[in-house]
Amino acid sequence: MARMVRRPVVGIIGNMGLLNDSYPVHVGGTMNSEAVAEVSGCLPIIIPSDPRLVCVQELMRLCDGFLLTGGRPNVHPSEYGEAETPAHGAFDRLRDAVTLPLIRACVESGQPFFGICRGFQEVNVAMGGTLYPEIRDLPGRMNHRMPPDGSIEEKFALRHSVRFTPGGVFARLMGSDEVMTNTLHGQGINRPGARVVIDGLAPDGTPEAIFVKDAPGFTLSVQWHPEWNAAGDPVSRPLFKAFGQACAEWMTRQAA
Repeated sequence: MARMVRRPVVGIIGNMGLLNDSYPVHVGGTMNSEAVAEVSGCLPIIIPSDPRLVCVQELMRLCDGFLLTGGRPNVHPSEYGEAETPAHGAFDRLRDAVTLPLIRACVESGQPFFGICRGFQEVNVAMGGTLYPEIRDLPGRMNHRMPPDGSIEEKFALRHSVRFTPGGVFARLMGSDEVMTNTLHGQGINRPGARVVIDGLAPDGTPEAIFVKDAPGFTLSVQWHPEWNAAGDPVSRPLFKAFGQACAEWMTRQAA
């Protein structure tokens, strides 16, 4: 019998939700799991984002990398030294308590993570940065939020360009200085955190692609949602493939 080769394990950070409007669940989004399995070549598992149930050290021993997913609730502004206002929207304090220390630990250890939308914002906050509560309210900025109506294809449609630093990390990965992306977010980076490098911008100046400078591992994060059509999209596919390779390399080093 042929020996089964173990795939790298990717912990997909879950969000709190309600099934049938009453039963609490941890959810991760099927598109995230499909992208991790089919494009990254890794084994996806959904992590309950609740510090009463999991701890950072256990997660880092269990997983070879982490996907920091998008989510409707926002990082609580107290995490970056600001007061809560109605403009900040809904929150998930339990997720904050898991992801922020997890990101900092992974930055130091070199364990890979890939941040998407809220996950992108979590990386900035974890590194000491701040967020704008509502991008569309800023002078000269476009509305980056998901269209309220239409099919899922219409909501995840490509809506604006992102221009990368010429010769930078993202430009080399994509083989291009400019790509088209979807956009489904309300908040965005205000002040970048320590070591956070903004490597891609929307036409209105909104940060869209970041990484952590001098981190020993994969720390790429994007403000858009590359899990949509990850296998077929020429922008999404290289992101998830590079993330999967980083997770495989981490797994191999830990087994040595």
